[in-house]
Amino acid sequence: MNVMVPTRSAELQQCRVRLATGPAAAAEARGQVRAAIRAWDVPVDLDVAVLLTSELVTNAIRHEPGEATLTINCSGGQLRVDVYDTGCSLPVLVDAPADAEAGRGLMLVATLSAEWGFYRTPAGKAVYFTLAFEPGSAEDGERGPREVQTWGL
Repeated sequence: MNVMVPTRSAELQQCRVRLATGPAAAAEARGQVRAAIRAWDVPVDLDVAVLLTSELVTNAIRHEPGEATLTINCSGGQLRVDVYDTGCSLPVLVDAPADAEAGRGLMLVATLSAEWGFYRTPAGKAVYFTLAFEPGSAEDGERGPREVQTWGL
């Protein structure tokens, strides 16, 4: 049986995950973002979303001891990823040379995202980025329903 279903709900999709402490946090966050994008059928560049998530989480665990939390939101034609940590020091965008071994993470975030920023929280701060949906996505109304194969219905 073939059934026509919309590719994506216009409703808010949200995921919140407390990350493991230490080096495993970045890998866990990459996996969570990858899974959310696939499950929600989000029309963004998966590799860019994973890279930028990794940069934010790596900064959080490198510069601020303690727990980090990841939130992933999808609504209004964009994907938003926030990384919360317990640190009080705010991120600084530096103009690091291309051959520098460190210091280019936020430059990548600023260059590849639609928007990025940070804000203070009661427990510390959060740094975020957004990626706009790719042109022609269902949110634009240019892509119709897709056909889904169902079994046993």
